Amino acid sequence: MTVSSSLPDDDRPPPARFAFDRHTWKEIAHLLVNLPAALVGFVYVVVTVSTGAGLSVTVIGLPWLVCGLAGARLLGRAERARARALLGVRIDEPSPLHGPGRRPDGLLGRIWAGLKDPVAWRTVLYEFIRLPWGVLTFAVTLTGLFVFWPVLPYVARGLTNVDRAMVRGLLSPSDELERRIAELESDRGVVVDTAAADLRRIERDLHDGAQARLVALAMGLGLAKEKLLEDPETAASMVDEAHGEVKLALQELRDLARGIHPAVLTDRGLDAALSAIASRCTVPVKVTVDLDERPAEAIEGIAYFTVSELLQNVSKHSAARMASVDVWRRDDRLLIQVQDDGRGGARLDGGTGMAGLSERLGAVDGLFVLESPAGGPTIVTAELPWRRRGKG
Repeated sequence: MTVSSSLPDDDRPPPARFAFDRHTWKEIAHLLVNLPAALVGFVYVVVTVSTGAGLSVTVIGLPWLVCGLAGARLLGRAERARARALLGVRIDEPSPLHGPGRRPDGLLGRIWAGLKDPVAWRTVLYEFIRLPWGVLTFAVTLTGLFVFWPVLPYVARGLTNVDRAMVRGLLSPSDELERRIAELESDRGVVVDTAAADLRRIERDLHDGAQARLVALAMGLGLAKEKLLEDPETAASMVDEAHGEVKLALQELRDLARGIHPAVLTDRGLDAALSAIASRCTVPVKVTVDLDERPAEAIEGIAYFTVSELLQNVSKHSAARMASVDVWRRDDRLLIQVQDDGRGGARLDGGTGMAGLSERLGAVDGLFVLESPAGGPTIVTAELPWRRRGKG
């Protein structure tokens, strides 16, 4: 008797043999535990669902049912752990009910989210149908140990393949959807944190820079006004100082605006904008931009600030003699490569902002690859999704 399996190669146990190897004994143990595990799960979900439905006309009915569904999630976790240990089924855990930035507001919102939880309801269905299957597998396996034990490895393999299919079908994340949701939730948290940090930086720069300078300017002009009649020369000197302060304040405001979104990027695109920041780098930088059209403004902005921060790292940390920036399009991806001939040794956790760049690109389905062996060179390759201008 040959038992076929649709399991992936990395999860498929060795072929069943007449010999009782460790894989066979694990499968037999799983089948014998099926009955007590199924009894516990069946009783739990029946009591929880029936009690919650019966009390739904009262104020405690729905919260009780939500708590029961939360417990069903724990049952599912235990069943996945049992399948991993005894059947070698490696499946991811589903995403949490309330991921980062996803917690509903208010009691009613949390109750409604709990009632809609697909992971919990699939576990409830799993526990409902497991009882008759648990009785069958327990009886067949126990009988096989004393009656037809020579062929029991083949029987156990066939029964546990059904178990594997049930675990994968009802207790796994919903294909790629739930994993993708979890990734997007995490990415959204990164975007929110980054935006908040940028706003704090802008506020700090305004408060400590241009705002403080303008306050001093106003005070100086006030004093000059008071001395205008009694000491015109001193007043004229104070006005000259104020004029210099105005120039400095304007320059700080220009620098701040450039840090938010540079005008040259809006007006002339990545080629001119990257050439501008390359000219401010302390090492010679060769910029090559090969694009037949411009991507969306958001993608341009991320590309600009990615290169800007990488070139700042080149200036501060690399001890390089030269660097290069290459930007091109490949299919539906915008590719950026920044290279320098410095001392290398850069790391994502090295405190140079590389980890932040990686998170920012990951938040928009981008990639960030760092190659920096000791002694150099350092090569950073970044990919961003290509989005047409005007379509975001």
